[in-house]
Amino acid sequence: MNRDEKAQAISELNEGIGQATNAFLIGFKGITVPQVTELRKQVRETKSSYVVVKNTLALIALKDSPLLALKDEFVGPTAVAYNSDDAVALAKALTKFAKDVPSVTFKGVMLDGQVLPASEIPNIATMPSREELISKLLYLMQHPIRGLVTVLNGTLRNFAVVLDQIAKQKGDGGEAPAAE
Repeated sequence: MNRDEKAQAISELNEGIGQATNAFLIGFKGITVPQVTELRKQVRETKSSYVVVKNTLALIALKDSPLLALKDEFVGPTAVAYNSDDAVALAKALTKFAKDVPSVTFKGVMLDGQVLPASEIPNIATMPSREELISKLLYLMQHPIRGLVTVLNGTLRNFAVVLDQIAKQKGDGGEAPAAE
């Protein structure tokens, strides 16, 4: 790899991984080509990217990134799966794949710019997705208003029933029947 190719590789890594808010460092020693292909497919389905990195170039490219805190993990075969949207979906895909292929190991994770140990990845994978959290939040925001509407509607309905009963009594002549 000549100097121009290295500069281009560093630039591409900086634009991709360096700009990502979520990144997972993966060790992939002993994984087969079909397994890598399947992993790339699963990562793409989460709208994320997967790249195998040359450790020395990655460290140069990530010098301004929070991911540099994991510089000790850039040893041996290293890949990075990253995105800027949904870390939970990516973590779920990676942990599912790692269960099927035990030779895949996690080295570390950056979640929303915060570096965490690799032991946190299963916890991240069990979190609800962003869409689930938004739907729960909307439900919780809507629930008190729905309760208020139900109470107000019940009061109006009861008032209408009372008016209807009064109208029926007045419609019968308004007088009580005479006792014989």
